[in-house]
Amino acid sequence: MAKNQFKPELDRIVPEWSGVVPAAVAACFTCRSGGVSSGPYGTLEGIMGLNLADHVGDAAACVRMNRSILTQCLPAEPKWLRQVHGTTIVNAAELAAGVVPEADASFTTRPGVVLCVMTADCLPVLIAEKRGRAVAAVHAGWRSLAAGIVQKTVERLRAELNDPVAEFAVWFGPRIGAEDFAVGDDVLEAMRETIPGADAHFCENTKGAHEGKWLADLGGLARAALAAEGVAEADIFDCALSTYADAARFWSFRRDGERTGRHAALIWLDAPEAA
Repeated sequence: MAKNQFKPELDRIVPEWSGVVPAAVAACFTCRSGGVSSGPYGTLEGIMGLNLADHVGDAAACVRMNRSILTQCLPAEPKWLRQVHGTTIVNAAELAAGVVPEADASFTTRPGVVLCVMTADCLPVLIAEKRGRAVAAVHAGWRSLAAGIVQKTVERLRAELNDPVAEFAVWFGPRIGAEDFAVGDDVLEAMRETIPGADAHFCENTKGAHEGKWLADLGGLARAALAAEGVAEADIFDCALSTYADAARFWSFRRDGERTGRHAALIWLDAPEAA
């Protein structure tokens, strides 16, 4: 079932967590190039963009082709979500073909089901149970992060596994860097409601256009949320790449505006090979 045959021109980032999760856990994050989109949905040259979102103004035919290019490399078509910055978590294996639910996280215990969240500054969080029994993909924008989606996903996985002490490895994909994510007091107050020690992941911006606002570290906040659920620091892996800072490789909603593409963070369990 597993294909995992990615073409060289399809730029992607793979979590560096081998030895911590079983080989059956596969995951990646798609970058800007490798598709057929153009203009703001293309590369910096305006061509060959792998925009995977059908709601950002890109030509529908290009999005369909980009999704087809990606799916050819995977065990199955990804289980797309309509992300609304909430805390709904769905069991992807139970979704009928073609159904795209409103949700910001999905999980599965079934091999061959490809989970997917799309981002262009928000934090993608990929979670793998360390024995390979389950995986999850989380879209952690600031609203869903403040509402507890990371903690709720860990709790949901433990409940599905009927294992309250299940251990997880977690990977943070590219997102807007802490030095560029200027926010107001409302974001700080919202994080304080659900994340212990949230203040440590904000610093006051003292210069530039956003002077007087806070600079928020989405990765640091997600680490604190995971720590509250007993996920060990050593089991959190962070690519530490900023979508805002690297225009050659990533789209950024805050940098580029509404007319920009979306990346996909994907995780799945490979089916055992037939004897």
